[in-house]
Amino acid sequence: MAEVLFYHLTNRRLEATLPELLLKSQARGWRALVRCGSIERARDLSRLLWTFDAGAFVPHGTREEPMPQRQPVYLTDGEEIPNEPEVLFLVDGAEASVEEVSAAQRTCLMFSDADTAAKQAARGWWKTYTDAGLAAAYWAEEGGRWVKKQEKKQEKNQEKKAGDDEI
Repeated sequence: MAEVLFYHLTNRRLEATLPELLLKSQARGWRALVRCGSIERARDLSRLLWTFDAGAFVPHGTREEPMPQRQPVYLTDGEEIPNEPEVLFLVDGAEASVEEVSAAQRTCLMFSDADTAAKQAARGWWKTYTDAGLAAAYWAEEGGRWVKKQEKKQEKNQEKKAGDDEI
């Protein structure tokens, strides 16, 4: 069952949040694709994943490295999806069609509170995805924790797996 999680970054920056979510995805054995708003941002996030924590490692690559289909985490600014991810991350205004989102188990659309255009775009994507019958949840930071503020269940009578509430 495909679901879309909207992460409203109100206190922390993407650079602090994304590596944590990628580590949780990795712990589940999930492949991830991070679609960025630009190739420069994909390169910056690639560098970040090498340096964000001396005790953690997120194996990853970009289209500039060989064998993108074998990357557990693939960063891009394009539409390619070479690594058959279970989870799709959309950052910096990157977009995904209903078909792309439906093909993943989970999509995480992450946007900053400081970016008015991104907040408006997220509202539009919420409508697009939920109108298509996809399950969606809106998460916001409060007091250093993620709090689910809104949820819409999938309209196509499918069950949610236990333990799949968040990454």
